Amino acid sequence: MVLSDREKLLVVISNAISVYSMYTKNPDTMPKNTTMIDFILKATPEDLKKDLTMDLIDEVFAFVSKTQAELS
Repeated sequence: MVLSDREKLLVVISNAISVYSMYTKNPDTMPKNTTMIDFILKATPEDLKKDLTMDLIDEVFAFVSKTQAELS
């Protein structure tokens, strides 16, 4: 089975959010003044950026946050 571009984008966004969260626990590991949005944009391959929207980032962030809260 091959992932669709949307599915790939969801994976990239959720992975970037998780990695960014880990980096924020140790601020010395990340360049200063890097926002989560900047981090997601840098992590997203060019061919998927055409479908990247703030609404999609917000939706994935809300889901990841809710899921992490339920697991802890």
